[in-house]
Amino acid sequence: MTDSKYFTTTKKGEIFELKAELNSDKKEKKKEAVKKVIASMTVGKDVSALFPDVVNCMQTDNLELKKLVYLYLMNYAKSQPDMAIMAVNTFVKDCEDPNPLIRALAVRTMGCIRVDKITEYLCEPLRKCLKDEDPYVRKTAAVCVAKLHDINAQLVEDQGFLDTLKDLISDSNPMVVANAVAALSEIAESHPNSNLLDLNPQTINKLLTALNECTEWGQIFILDCLANYTPRDDRESQSICERVTPRLSHANSAVVLSAVKVLMKFMEMLPKDLDYYGTLLKKLAPPLVTLLSAEPELQYVALRNINLIVQKRPEILKHEMKVFFVKYNDPIYVKLEKLDIMIRLASQANIAQVLAELKEYATEVDVDFVRKAVRAIGRCAIKVEQSAERCVSTLLDLIQTKVNYVVQEAIVVIKDIFRKYPNKYESVIATLCENLDSLDEPEARAAMIWIVGEYAERIDNADELLESFLEGFHDESTQVQLQLLTAIVKLFLKKPTETQELVQQVLSLATQDSDNPDLRDRGYIYWRLLSTDPVAAKEVVLAEKPLISEETDLIEPTLLDELICHIGTLASVYHKPPSAFVEGSRGVQHKRLPARAGSGESAESPEVGQSGTSEAPPAVIPSQGDLLGDLLNLDLAPATTTVPSVQPSMQMGAMDLLGGGLDSLMGDESDTLGGDIGGSPSMGAALGAPAAMPAALSNAPAVGGGLGDLFDLGGGVGMPTGFYVAPKTLFLPAMKAKGLEISGTFARRGGIIQMDLSLTNKAMSVMTDFAIQFNRNSFGLAPAGPLQVLTPLTPNQTIDVSLPLGTTGPVMKMEPLNNLQVAVKNNIDVFYFSCQYPLSLLFVEDGKMERQVFLATWKDIPNDNEAQFQIKDVHLNSDAASNKLQGSNIFTIAKRTVDAQDMLYQSIKLTNGIWVLAEMRVQTGNPNYTLSIKCRAPEVSQFVYQCYELVLKN
Repeated sequence: MTDSKYFTTTKKGEIFELKAELNSDKKEKKKEAVKKVIASMTVGKDVSALFPDVVNCMQTDNLELKKLVYLYLMNYAKSQPDMAIMAVNTFVKDCEDPNPLIRALAVRTMGCIRVDKITEYLCEPLRKCLKDEDPYVRKTAAVCVAKLHDINAQLVEDQGFLDTLKDLISDSNPMVVANAVAALSEIAESHPNSNLLDLNPQTINKLLTALNECTEWGQIFILDCLANYTPRDDRESQSICERVTPRLSHANSAVVLSAVKVLMKFMEMLPKDLDYYGTLLKKLAPPLVTLLSAEPELQYVALRNINLIVQKRPEILKHEMKVFFVKYNDPIYVKLEKLDIMIRLASQANIAQVLAELKEYATEVDVDFVRKAVRAIGRCAIKVEQSAERCVSTLLDLIQTKVNYVVQEAIVVIKDIFRKYPNKYESVIATLCENLDSLDEPEARAAMIWIVGEYAERIDNADELLESFLEGFHDESTQVQLQLLTAIVKLFLKKPTETQELVQQVLSLATQDSDNPDLRDRGYIYWRLLSTDPVAAKEVVLAEKPLISEETDLIEPTLLDELICHIGTLASVYHKPPSAFVEGSRGVQHKRLPARAGSGESAESPEVGQSGTSEAPPAVIPSQGDLLGDLLNLDLAPATTTVPSVQPSMQMGAMDLLGGGLDSLMGDESDTLGGDIGGSPSMGAALGAPAAMPAALSNAPAVGGGLGDLFDLGGGVGMPTGFYVAPKTLFLPAMKAKGLEISGTFARRGGIIQMDLSLTNKAMSVMTDFAIQFNRNSFGLAPAGPLQVLTPLTPNQTIDVSLPLGTTGPVMKMEPLNNLQVAVKNNIDVFYFSCQYPLSLLFVEDGKMERQVFLATWKDIPNDNEAQFQIKDVHLNSDAASNKLQGSNIFTIAKRTVDAQDMLYQSIKLTNGIWVLAEMRVQTGNPNYTLSIKCRAPEVSQFVYQCYELVLKN
């Protein structure tokens, strides 16, 4: 009979009966009872009341019963920590059992009981098991150390378990080695700077020896560990590659991908003219091709990894195009991925084959796939110039099929082909215009409008075609409206006499009748250009367009290098670095490929050049998610240029978010804001000049009701104090940098960001050739010049230097946001440290927002983005506080007093265009301030609050 019978009882006195059975003298009855308890526990019933009775059953030689009791114990130890201590003696006893299976079971269960009280009792049994004569027990104990470290890291370090783990890497049994490596890697991940896995050639040799004999998962642990090693030279790199290559023929796809990762990384160090380099390229192709014969889910993972490999080294698979041809029964996700790789591998040699295949796909039944196939034909034309003509004729054949979605995709890609090869294929425009009426998708309509506008002089009835689109202007998507506006202005500049009415009509629709700020702004710009200087308008609107690049969807090179180091993991499937999707306290290390042999670069990090700046990476259009998309792209349009598009009536009557009504500060200004926010243009004979800008955006004070001086902070407030500079702190201790000690701080002086450093030589030799480089960071901070250490740094000498910084460096979101990773080089070595800068460093001098704009922006930012903080023990009145904050570019826009409480409304602008709005409440006689911060990038708020604290308390 099966175990399902244990899940069927639901008697009323069940717990009582189970208790009796657990205490029975008959072994068989006991075992049955424990099985019933486990069954109840599995379906979610609370059987914790039976804890003492189940624990009593531990005293048995029966392995099956012991396993069941241990299972129960793992589940309930957390909710019954006091009871769990009762089981400790049995653990200690079981760890000395003659049967190695029981010893291993005991140590495994100990690692799974996550109760602080018990951990110290388990140290002694664990120590014995780590030195056990049986390898099965040792390998289990190795993993237990990692689990214990997760619960209590300090205890593991104090007990010396980490040293014992390191010793296990030299163990005679390969499985013990693999588990020791896995445990150390796991611990090292949560402590990135601990250098636990001290990899050296001797250790690497031991790992490679164990690699041939351990199980497949053991091999994966060892290969992943090898991938973190940086060989000393190309000879060592070649030797490791030779010993890893046999893993490529393993049956487990995870082992194959881990081996590919190691080889891809170490190939970086091999000179390209080496014979072995060519041999290795040939060896990498067959295993990758074999992965594509697995089931679809594995194929997809393999294809995502191959996509990265092809971007890094297309030569590996350049002769394997056929394996990426789509099969009729492939799932859609596999088809789309194969299609992408086909385009990446397309070249002059295979383009005929690829095009024939793509034309076939374009007649499939799956709509999504057909669209992608048509796009792919366009990408081929742009990538392989010799094939462009053939691609265009293929696309025209597809347009003749009159299948709606095929026609629309074809028009979108033909627009791109026109951009790449101007004045070459315009003869097809007539065919495109025939299909105008069938277009119903925004992207296709926008593409067609662009073509008509761009080539208006070649299309006799261009004005009629564009006018037909204009009839339903307000029903079109924004993309189409913007394109239509531009196309009609182009047409007007090419045929001014015939299209004057048309251009007035579209400008009127865009500026007066639209509530989309992008459309209105573009309308006003065109309108002012046309009315003030038609020649300039022609130069701007009809300017030569740059040719579009071959591949716009390549992954940015530095990100690609990082993803190559993560082949075979989730990062390689998502095509995002782990830091983008792994949350929690663990420090995610940014991996990078080693430098190529002979390039004179440091293995760990790019050499910091004399100028302190690194070579610019190739210009590639990164995808939105690659860089810091999430945070820094949010608020790039400063709120001072346009009032957010909130209807005027709503603006003034909406709920007051500032508690007590900043509206009232505006006095009678509601009239000012009540007009058409964009300024209502009067359409005159030809093109009337635009009406004046609204008062909301002009400098003339329009405050009514005698409230002018509320905003004039000059009254009673002294000159603002300077930027607060924190005292220097130790960035890099001498013991970590071979005698070089660096301390420093950050300052903003006259709008220039500076890093003030003190370099002290505590070594016995002279230091020269200093240079500095920053890693990518949240706000693009980078040295704006070299590190000016003009004289050699002699022993015991200290030199103070001030390094100017810019904010146009590469961007990547850091954790925390203000973290800065720095590399400093001198004649001795390259040293690394990280420090945190105050966000006030990035507060710019033009951060004072217009009053009305402040009000509208505050209302426009969602309430969920508001954060509240307490600033304690500040003994300043509101004027002094305002004065002090202004020195750090935190500007007070308005001040209001209600019930002996001053409310200061403040604005800050960051170097990347993000605006931060704040309300600070200061109660007379109360040293604690309340600060409310609102920002479209709420991640910034915490760091802005820290700046307030820093400035006000110092």
